[in-house]
Amino acid sequence: MFRLLAFHLGRRVDREFLLVGETSYVLGRADDATLQTDWDDRISRRHLEIEVDPDGVTLRRLAGTANAVFVDGNTVDETRLKTGQSFVIGATRFELQQVTQTDSPGAGPFQQLAIDRQQLQRVRYDDAHKRIEVLTSLPAVIRESGIERDLHVRLASLLLAGVQNADGVAIVGLNDHHRPKILHQEQRFETGLLMQPSTRLISEAMEQQKTILHVWDTSDGNAEYTQVVGFGWAFCTPFADLGGDRGLYVTGRGNPDSPGSGERRLHADIKFTEFIADVVSALQRQRRMERQQSGLRQFFSPPVLEALGRDLDTSLLEPRECDVTVLFCDLRGFSHRAEEESDNLTGLLERVSLALEVMTSQILRFGGVTGDFQGDAALGFWGWPLKSDESALNACRAALAIREEFSRAQNDPNHPLKDFETSIGIAHGRAVAGKIGTREQVKVTVFGPVVNLASRLESMTRELHVSILIDEYLDQQVRQKLTPSEGRVRRLLQVLPYGMDRTLFVSELVPSEEKQPMLTDQHLADFEKGLAAFIGGNWSDAWKYLHRMPAEDRAQDYLSMLITQHDRKAPSDWDGVVRMKKKSS
Repeated sequence: MFRLLAFHLGRRVDREFLLVGETSYVLGRADDATLQTDWDDRISRRHLEIEVDPDGVTLRRLAGTANAVFVDGNTVDETRLKTGQSFVIGATRFELQQVTQTDSPGAGPFQQLAIDRQQLQRVRYDDAHKRIEVLTSLPAVIRESGIERDLHVRLASLLLAGVQNADGVAIVGLNDHHRPKILHQEQRFETGLLMQPSTRLISEAMEQQKTILHVWDTSDGNAEYTQVVGFGWAFCTPFADLGGDRGLYVTGRGNPDSPGSGERRLHADIKFTEFIADVVSALQRQRRMERQQSGLRQFFSPPVLEALGRDLDTSLLEPRECDVTVLFCDLRGFSHRAEEESDNLTGLLERVSLALEVMTSQILRFGGVTGDFQGDAALGFWGWPLKSDESALNACRAALAIREEFSRAQNDPNHPLKDFETSIGIAHGRAVAGKIGTREQVKVTVFGPVVNLASRLESMTRELHVSILIDEYLDQQVRQKLTPSEGRVRRLLQVLPYGMDRTLFVSELVPSEEKQPMLTDQHLADFEKGLAAFIGGNWSDAWKYLHRMPAEDRAQDYLSMLITQHDRKAPSDWDGVVRMKKKSS
């Protein structure tokens, strides 16, 4: 039996699916899907078939699905999944977990440490109910310990409560020179003798990474083991997989070799302490990973986080040269609005933060990486750290989704973003992407000419009176691969931007006809005929085609202005290229 947990945009979905027996399930948004996922519109109505068997599940991507299934950062159409593994569709990560009837403390669920652990499996607790009572408080001890010192104090108290034979406990570790050190220690009774943990015992346990037990002859002190008279035994249990330099030290005054129950009780105490160490290690690992993941979630989409893996393979983040698609999104008229609202800058900042959240959420939703924030502007890019054939199209999908969100806000008089407009430029090219910075501060970003081009395209949207401008490469990608129901494109101008030495065609990315019915496919075709006539110097015909556009469409304004200024006749030296006189702002 398994269960499937869902995490949408990094947050746990309040729904889990139980996978029972040798059964087949269909995952999707359709009403008849056995595993319904209606929170993510990137998941198809019937997206995935899941077959369950005792050892795991088999995933099969169904025909006609629009978005890929990612496992460990790779797209798959069919794969096996075992407990603990996960897969990603759209902005949702699904994690497979096995459901068991019981979890025995002696089962060693986290790590087996060779022979010693196997011997302890046969040990039974005489006071299991008391130990379980202590264990129930362990998650709260870890969760409520804000600093490491606080955790050490709470763990020591918990160990003394759970190991009745112990007279002293300590949290121990190794210093920078790999010498044993005592992080915190407590004794059950005030005997006038200070517990002195054995440095040799700690060193051996840390070196071998398993529990080491020392038993001393209580009738004769032994300086080799730094024994204090009255303490007859001690053991040290390292925390598993926490750097190998922390552990639990437990010591007592009794004789563990006494006939009967003495040795059995000591082995039960070791088994209990090892279980405590395992649970602490696992929960600490989870806390550390959650902190790392929460920090990365603001930059990376679920497929990228999946590629980094549970152990966060940050080598993937090293800067490297690659082909990327860069999206630059800005708020129009922000400087003017800041002056108007100078008496309420806090309120303005809250609204700008909300606008940036809309931008970044759509960038992440469509698999992009969020880079720099520059005041009221956001930068996103695709193609790093994972290369994908969908990168360019996903950048366009993100831009259209951002445009739609702001359009929806403008139609709601009570929306905090009702008076905000965005402009977006998207370009594709070669760049260096990765983490850069100093030892104290690191950020993820991209730099190269393509970033400057995306910024220039964003600035040009104001002069050309459009929302989204894209370069020639993206124009071709949209025409060839993007479905008309997702978005359309029209070529606007052949231009030489100010300060650049290469001419390029710029195009507008337009929503589908269903979402923007006033601008039909015929209008787009007529505009491009007008542009062809404009470039060819036949400005009279260009004027006729351009004026077939609906009044609400302002993309015609710039060309119409140029044609009017020259009395509808191209200059004698006309070469089809419009040269921008200054950098747009």
